Amino acid sequence: MADLPNKARVVIIGGGIVGCSVAYHLAKLGWKDVVLLERKQLTSGTTWHAAGLIGQLRATANMTKLARYSAELYLGLEEETGVATGMRQVGSVSAALTDERLEELYRTAAMARAFGVPVEELSPKEVLEKYEHINLDGVTGGVWLPTDGQADPANIALALAKGARQMGATVKERIKVTGMSKEGRRVTGVDWASDDGKEQGHIACDMIVNCAGMWGHEVGKMAGSNVPLHACEHFYIVTEGIDKLAQMPVLRVPDECAYYKEDAGKILLGAFEPNAKPWGMNGIADSFEFDQLPEDFDHFEPILEAAVNRMPMLAEAGIHTFFNGPESFTPDDAYHLGLAPEMDNVWVAAGFNSIGIQSAGGAGMALAQWMQDGEKPFDLGDVDISRMHPFQGNKTYLFERSKETLGLLYADHYPYRQKATARGVRRTPFHHDLLAQGAVMGEIGGWERANWFANEGQEREYQYTWKRQNWFENSAAEHRAVRENVGMYDMSSFGKIRVEGPDAEAFLNYVGGGNYSVPNGKIVYTQFLNSRGGIEADVTITRLTETSYLVVTPAVTRLADQVWMERHKGNFNVVITDVTPGEGVLAIMGPNARKLLEKVSPADFTNATNPFGTAQDIELGMGIARAHRVTYVGELGWEIYVSADMAGHAFETLFEAGQDMGLKLCGMHMMDSCRIEKGFRHFGHDITCEDHVIDAGLGFAVKTDKPDFIGKAAVLERKETGPKHRMVQFKLTDPEPLLFHNEPLIRDGEIVGYISSGNYGHTLGGAIGMGYVPCEGEKAADVLASTYEIDVMGTRVRAEASLKPMYDPKSERVKV
Repeated sequence: MADLPNKARVVIIGGGIVGCSVAYHLAKLGWKDVVLLERKQLTSGTTWHAAGLIGQLRATANMTKLARYSAELYLGLEEETGVATGMRQVGSVSAALTDERLEELYRTAAMARAFGVPVEELSPKEVLEKYEHINLDGVTGGVWLPTDGQADPANIALALAKGARQMGATVKERIKVTGMSKEGRRVTGVDWASDDGKEQGHIACDMIVNCAGMWGHEVGKMAGSNVPLHACEHFYIVTEGIDKLAQMPVLRVPDECAYYKEDAGKILLGAFEPNAKPWGMNGIADSFEFDQLPEDFDHFEPILEAAVNRMPMLAEAGIHTFFNGPESFTPDDAYHLGLAPEMDNVWVAAGFNSIGIQSAGGAGMALAQWMQDGEKPFDLGDVDISRMHPFQGNKTYLFERSKETLGLLYADHYPYRQKATARGVRRTPFHHDLLAQGAVMGEIGGWERANWFANEGQEREYQYTWKRQNWFENSAAEHRAVRENVGMYDMSSFGKIRVEGPDAEAFLNYVGGGNYSVPNGKIVYTQFLNSRGGIEADVTITRLTETSYLVVTPAVTRLADQVWMERHKGNFNVVITDVTPGEGVLAIMGPNARKLLEKVSPADFTNATNPFGTAQDIELGMGIARAHRVTYVGELGWEIYVSADMAGHAFETLFEAGQDMGLKLCGMHMMDSCRIEKGFRHFGHDITCEDHVIDAGLGFAVKTDKPDFIGKAAVLERKETGPKHRMVQFKLTDPEPLLFHNEPLIRDGEIVGYISSGNYGHTLGGAIGMGYVPCEGEKAADVLASTYEIDVMGTRVRAEASLKPMYDPKSERVKV
């Protein structure tokens, strides 16, 4: 007998390590009526054949926090449950074969220090001392992470499942979810059937969690939600036993796409090859359980050939196992966690991109806390599933992108690196006009965007490096054009959401921190806050009419920002609509922006009629448009909104009128370098849901004299106590080094944080970074009285610090 309840608080679908972790952590929080259903046996999808590497350093502070939590959890699970996890902190060595890779590793080591992870940079000789079996040919250096480890993935999952059961959760194997009942934006229950088909039933539930791994896409569809992921073949070999092989650290040689793990006197050699093999395009057989895929030795042979040279002992060792098993990968190599945007009680933890073992403990903890509180416990923007746009569930797109994402795990993680596959899905109305003028496109959220413009005869492609890339001077020229004359760039990809209805004003005054009781045409820069005063969205809101507003968001957060509003709509009588594709947007920025617009439009662009922060309808050439006087680059300028049908005409009219003025087409790299000089915050880097709006220096945008709004109490409290951190702008005194983000921030000799975003300030003459400085109980003057340095690849570089924008601190240029 299945012996399943007919009602549960939550049903977790999938019994791999992630599903078991979610069940364990919910039970640990005291949840009762937790039911986990596994279609076959626990771990039988991907978990059972994972390599079990437990790395602790990830690309951001919070992802590192989750990985470290996993390692600590696994160390204690055996004592708690009696199930051996095989967790051993053997350390890991990553070896570089090029100077570029060594810079990446050394920058990673600096980041580890900022995140509190023990780390040591290694010379080639020291690499050999840590890993005696490596052939040092071509090795330029490496890094040592002593607290990294390895474990038995299946046993960790079984330990988590046992722990969940001990705390009252129900964990059932050989029960498949066959369907779901839904009412509006909620799943009300799941239908199930036993593996042998003899039993079936229904469990009413308050919520579900999709932990179905490589089945997550299909389970997502069943639940009315989009979970973009695709399975790929993942290869490794295990040698015969090697005489006298002692316990060894994990070795990674990313330039050869390889990792090595000693286990019971054998070597496991695995690969993340650049051109992966997608799998399961026609679905996964219902009988799949602990299955292997057919061998493809030709595909693996180049990896093995390099490995035999890198570790000569492999030449003498026989191959005991050639393994090929499927794992799921997402379009951006970050896993999916959180509340599905399309539904109000469907949670997701899936698509772990071959790092599921090291991630599962922390991901389960974070998701359980999120489910408990109804708010993220800290910033999870990197993995929040609301970053995924609807088109990314397209199977053809996923098939094409997955060929690349597996290999990106070990590819050079250069700054500004662009995805090469599944491109060209979303194009702005100006796409072909920009290409004709030399645009080099990047991609974000599927949007093709001009990042920089090539000169005549210059290669129209990125040449990646950790130093100044081939477009550095191009972007510098675009930067100077905006600072000194006039530039034009495409902002059509930014999200545009209309909020309309009789309660539009009251609704926005509740959901946002600003005051939207303003005249028609007024633009309000604002944030959506959570109950802790953290920043959930950073937007501008323009009042169009008495009953309609336009909310403009960053391109990638459009869906998340719209969902945030939808979920807080309550009884307000409003309609919220995405209108992003309906209008093209051209930004005209620079001291001569007004002169250019006056050449193409009879409208009045003077301060008297169109002051900063206002919008007006205008004639443009032979068409019509709407001009928003606002800037993200810190100069006089307008964003010109024009309906898609007139966008081509608008571009031609502005471009031709600008030819005798030296108008320069510009890209997104210019926009970022200009905004960081002006100290403007970048959502997702400088400001997130765990950064308090007062600490971020954005208290001016929050109007506490209006009636209750989300986060008001937290804002008033922090205004009373003063900030716990201050967002500070830094400029390196040496003009040569570059800042990207996550470089350690050093105050009076001690690491106190890290750079949240960085770029080069072409006007200020050095790399510029933003970062939070802890300052509880301190005055602003105390913060600035300190000496600051930033760790760039292990070298401490002096930095000037400022709480006001270093460029145009009084914003006089934008208001002329």
